[in-house]
Amino acid sequence: MILINLLPHREAARKQRREAFFASLGAAALIGGLLSGGIYLWYQAQISSQESKNNYLQTENKRLDSQIKDIAGLQTEIAGLRARQQAVEDLQSDRNMPVNLLNELAKQLPDGVYVTSMVQDKQKVTLKGVAQSNERVSELLRNLTNNSPWLDHPELVEIVAGTVTLSPRDQRRVSNFTLSVELKRPTDIAKPASGAGGAAPNPAAPAQARVKP
Repeated sequence: MILINLLPHREAARKQRREAFFASLGAAALIGGLLSGGIYLWYQAQISSQESKNNYLQTENKRLDSQIKDIAGLQTEIAGLRARQQAVEDLQSDRNMPVNLLNELAKQLPDGVYVTSMVQDKQKVTLKGVAQSNERVSELLRNLTNNSPWLDHPELVEIVAGTVTLSPRDQRRVSNFTLSVELKRPTDIAKPASGAGGAAPNPAAPAQARVKP
């Protein structure tokens, strides 16, 4: 017996294919949503981790900034202490500077040269005096340049010819001079080289300078 299917099989097949398509489409959407959600959660976890690291770095930077400020303050205090220490050392060394000056003048003044006035401004000393001749003044400058460890950079300011009356019948020509010289501190003087056979100058050594009142 021959069986003939009179039902709309094409419509049923088309409906079945349509249902399968929508089912696969829904499954793909579900899988895509799950993947998107997983990726979103992963990125959120990475962002949270990075923000935590950034907060830690900011906290550490603030702590380091505070430590840097403390170190800068300590450096300023150390610099101030060193400056005060240097000032105290300079004051202690400056107490002997007048003694050193008079001692060196007594040693370095050649015969025929007399100091009439002396003015000290910090380490600069201005000397005024009378010499028998210009050659005596030149000899004084050479002595101060080459032979004095305490006096340095002598400079002749002026030299003027003059006369000195020793008696009504005895007048002599002299040279009135003005010169400046720098007085060294003990800390400025270099130590003598080994084997040179010279000893460091003694600031307390007694001497008499030829200073004319």
